Amino acid sequence: MSMNHPLSRLVPRILLASLLYCLPCTLALAESQLEFEEAETEAADDENVEDIESSKPLRKNIDNTRKISHPDQAEASEDPEPSSKTTKIAPHIDLKELAPPPGVQSFSPETGASETTEPEPEPEPKPKPKTTTETTPEAPHDEGTATVSDDQAASAESADEPNIDPTEEVAGAITLLGTEIMPGTSTRLSWSSGMQIAGLSQSTPVLVVNGSKPGPTLCLTGAIHGDELNGIEIVRRTLYDLEPEKLAGQVIGVPIVNLQGFQQGSRYLSDRRDLNRHFPGNPTGNLADRIAYSLFNEIISHCTMLVDIHTGSLKRTNLPQLRADMNIAEVRTFVKGFDRMAVVHSSGTGGMLRTAALDAGIIAVSMESGESLRIQEKQIKAGVNSLNSLMEKQNMISRLFVWGKPEPVYYDSYWIRAEHAGILFSKKKLGDRVIKGQVLGIVTDPITNASHAIHARATGRIIGMAVDQVVMAGFAAYHIGAETEIPDEE
Repeated sequence: MSMNHPLSRLVPRILLASLLYCLPCTLALAESQLEFEEAETEAADDENVEDIESSKPLRKNIDNTRKISHPDQAEASEDPEPSSKTTKIAPHIDLKELAPPPGVQSFSPETGASETTEPEPEPEPKPKPKTTTETTPEAPHDEGTATVSDDQAASAESADEPNIDPTEEVAGAITLLGTEIMPGTSTRLSWSSGMQIAGLSQSTPVLVVNGSKPGPTLCLTGAIHGDELNGIEIVRRTLYDLEPEKLAGQVIGVPIVNLQGFQQGSRYLSDRRDLNRHFPGNPTGNLADRIAYSLFNEIISHCTMLVDIHTGSLKRTNLPQLRADMNIAEVRTFVKGFDRMAVVHSSGTGGMLRTAALDAGIIAVSMESGESLRIQEKQIKAGVNSLNSLMEKQNMISRLFVWGKPEPVYYDSYWIRAEHAGILFSKKKLGDRVIKGQVLGIVTDPITNASHAIHARATGRIIGMAVDQVVMAGFAAYHIGAETEIPDEE
């Protein structure tokens, strides 16, 4: 085409106009992608890395200046304004048997109460068992013939009723999510924050076992991060194994807190936020704030003890362990009830469920076990075993329990980061003991073939680590529980 042709002058102008037109869209897309990457990077480490690196150190001379003060259990479990319109009695459901899902419970930020949108039908009454007075026709009254007196008939009618010792203390009913749960029963409820489109909303199952005897209220939460599957199974197995008539106190389990993330196989909520950074929540804040507020006020506020169950994040795995603020006297006593579970001192960071619970006077720890997006039988059994030992220690259950060798308390721990990018090949396994200077793994550049070793900075034990994968410089690869002298608790 000749330079003097009219189109030769028009084409550059069209190209320039197209570039100018697309530039704002390109910049907006790049900015949106950057914001997403920053949000994902900020939330990725959570309990596994950032909490440890930002944790307040243990005081050299532990004192008891910080005390956990929780209102009486009866006060904590009562609604501020009980209403007969929103309260119903939950049917007893044997959690070991299959049953239809519960009706939807929606949370109203305006009233601060739950509203049942699909009430459960009352169970049909069972036919009354026949007594011995109804089994035989009238017989002639001879001297050798036995007759049934009124007292004997009354005794026969109550034969199937349990024998209750009048001197034994009996538990009362509890109210949760607008539903009354009678003592000695178990049931399934449902919780909904009410923040979704009404026609598409889904409720989160809540399992409740109210024991026949008074005692503390233990809450178990799983899958606050939607990709952490081990915690779901730990909560399920623990709750379904309980017998209400033999339990002292209450156990409330929420196996899948972050239902949105669970359905998508994602760690985060649908708005790409980490729910475990928004507790105790805000009824007028963003989506994560509102969901956290609803969960905390509707369920967590009823607890006297809380175990929040997690796994490793971002292709990391954790040795079964507790994260606990060992500066608090009640927490130090609490963790002694977990059998065969290592303890890592961690003061926690703002927005985490356990730190918000502690601030509200609830004894709380986080449990870490295994890695995300996997079901790991060994880690699940370790979690269930430790929760059973906790309930036995708290006098909630009475079982023949064989305690294992106590695991150490790591008052100091640190993460080792990769200094070079490449493919990580670990030389050590989770739970291995290492000494200072020992090679933990090798990072190999797949292009240049250059290899770089990652060394332990102190003697200790690998309590968390990255699985073999491609890593970038700065990636947290190994979590070492350091062997330190146990501080004086006096």
